[in-house]
Amino acid sequence: MTEKTGNPYDMDSSVFDSEKYLEKLLKDCTLKQIMDTETAVIKDTQTLHSDMQTLVYENYNKFISATDTIRKMKNDFKQMESDMNLLRTKMQTITSFSEQITDTLQGTRSQLCRLSEKHSLLKRLQFLSSLPAKLKGLIEEQNYAQAVQDYLHAQKVFAQYGRQPSFDGIQRDCESILLDLKERLRTDFQMASNTAQSLSEIGELLLQLDEKPADLANEMLTCASKRLHEQIVLLQDQTERDMIEFVDMGIEGFLNDLTLVVTSYFDMFVAKNHEKKGGDDFQEQALRQLNIFLNQNVDKYLTLVQDRVESDIGFGDTQIMLRALDRLNRRLLAMRNICHGLDIQRNTVDIIIAAAHQLCEVHTKSLRDHFSDSLSSVRLALVSAKSDSNNGSNLNELITNLYVSMVEKVKGVLQDLLVFLQTDWSFNIKAEYKGALCVEGIRENLLIGFLRHISKVMCSFADASSSSPPNLLLVLSKTCLEMEQNGVHILITLVDDLYEIDSENSAVLTHETEICAEMRETAQTLLDAYVRLQGTNISQMLRKSVETRDWLNCLEPRSVRAVMKRVVEELASIETVVASLYEAGVRTTASSDSSRKTHFSTLTTSKQQFRSNWSNYTPSQLESSYVSNIHRLFSERIDIFTNVDFSKVSIVTGIIKIGLKTLLECVRLRTFSKFGLQQVQVDTHYLQMNLWRFVTDENLVNFLLDEILGSAVHRCLESILMEPNAVEIICERG
Repeated sequence: MTEKTGNPYDMDSSVFDSEKYLEKLLKDCTLKQIMDTETAVIKDTQTLHSDMQTLVYENYNKFISATDTIRKMKNDFKQMESDMNLLRTKMQTITSFSEQITDTLQGTRSQLCRLSEKHSLLKRLQFLSSLPAKLKGLIEEQNYAQAVQDYLHAQKVFAQYGRQPSFDGIQRDCESILLDLKERLRTDFQMASNTAQSLSEIGELLLQLDEKPADLANEMLTCASKRLHEQIVLLQDQTERDMIEFVDMGIEGFLNDLTLVVTSYFDMFVAKNHEKKGGDDFQEQALRQLNIFLNQNVDKYLTLVQDRVESDIGFGDTQIMLRALDRLNRRLLAMRNICHGLDIQRNTVDIIIAAAHQLCEVHTKSLRDHFSDSLSSVRLALVSAKSDSNNGSNLNELITNLYVSMVEKVKGVLQDLLVFLQTDWSFNIKAEYKGALCVEGIRENLLIGFLRHISKVMCSFADASSSSPPNLLLVLSKTCLEMEQNGVHILITLVDDLYEIDSENSAVLTHETEICAEMRETAQTLLDAYVRLQGTNISQMLRKSVETRDWLNCLEPRSVRAVMKRVVEELASIETVVASLYEAGVRTTASSDSSRKTHFSTLTTSKQQFRSNWSNYTPSQLESSYVSNIHRLFSERIDIFTNVDFSKVSIVTGIIKIGLKTLLECVRLRTFSKFGLQQVQVDTHYLQMNLWRFVTDENLVNFLLDEILGSAVHRCLESILMEPNAVEIICERG
């Protein structure tokens, strides 16, 4: 700022030198810059000139306004001066008149004062003389408060003039009347029918009549307890009212009376300083007794409310119940602040948390009942189905309905329980330790417990003793798989989001992967049970067909046995049903010669896959057991009862393995004639023609069929096989 002020080249500076500025401008600037500078200076000069004119005009207007104002003030002051002179003259006149009046009345003033004192004394004497009769009249009218006030007012006069004989009789009459009044007040005070307000009024009157505060305090609490107990009994009979009406009735009746008793007791015995009656010790004892009285009655009322809540849980509207408890909680919070030193130990939040726990149990039972009903509906639908071979779409519909009904039911329950966490309530159960545990319990006991219940119940259907329909096992297995893939994640994510639970970082909460693993394990168990059951059904057909036939007296085979056709049809039906639920799965690439005509043909040169070549051996070769032993030696071990994959080919393969293994064991127990062996040859070739398309690896079917035919050869009395061409013709005709 200093540099700018002392700069001779600055037009705004006080030391501006026009010659130097012009010289510097001509020296440093071009012609265009000089002309621009000239234009700018002219413009600034015109602006300043205009501003100066405006400033002059404004100042001129202000000067004119100031002149007018001064002229007006001068006129006003002249008028005010004349008014003040007139006022001074009138005040002097008033002062003169006042002095004259004072001088005139000075003599009678003292006489008026004496007369007034005598009149007051006469009124007191009249009041005292009529006091006994007045007290009796007030007592008969039951206007006890006015009677006490009149007596207390008269005590001051008795204290001053009571020794005189004329007043002594009046005093004795009044004391006698007051004794009767005390007895009547005590009788009324001890009546249980008195309201809290009447107790307070009577107690206050007895204290004014110098009754002992300690005795009066005990009697007041005893009488109030009787009255409050009657209201508790009255509330117990209000079962037909809804929850809001029930709580409102308790607030307007019981809690209002309790509040009035507490505040009156506090004002009469705790807040007042009864120095002559016990002092601070009495006040401490009175406060302690009041706390005990308050908590006992609040506990009785809240116990009654809790019993009502427990009876309404599961039958009434949760929103209405919580609205009623919210009103009660607000009232109890207000009661905590009515008097200093009082402490209400029990609160409504404990009841609300207990209600949440109980509602969780009710909803848990509801979910389990709903799940049981859904399972019954599924079983009924499966039983009422006319044909299992064409109900793939029906099974999908059953699975969808079962899955959706379970998930939606759980969602509805979680939304219903969310009402406990609404922000507009006066309570926050998550702020309490027990409440936080309750919220976590909704997740663990309700949701996780229900999901585990689903898994356990479904898994029980896999027990062999349950005699469940095969398609029921398939439906339940697929439902568990859907729960594992989608349902568990949806529900656990929902409960964590709704209730703001951080399950990822919790060491005590169940993780989603645990439930998914349990669901998948249950789905696997049910699917394995389905495979075993269907395999057992196929096995029974094959076993009966082997055991009921006389293989030693068979005729030359002319066709495939009907049971083999029935087995293939049954497997085709099973494949149709399974294909509607599961993906096809991965199959081993079939060799180029895989067809219905290759298994027992003479194409023995193929070395790519294992082939059964019983039809190519001579009778002398068939007598040797080394052929089958060599086959077994170079073949992989086949596990019959293993877990299957969640795919069509794996499921059907498992069923076929059980059926063919049963057929193999049954063949090993029979003895065959030549035609019996040839019948087995025809049946196995027919099975090979039809079963290869059902399985993951046709080599597995070929191996088992080779085992069956090999066992029949070993058990045959005359091991002569039919020509392959004849076998193919019979199977094609079949």
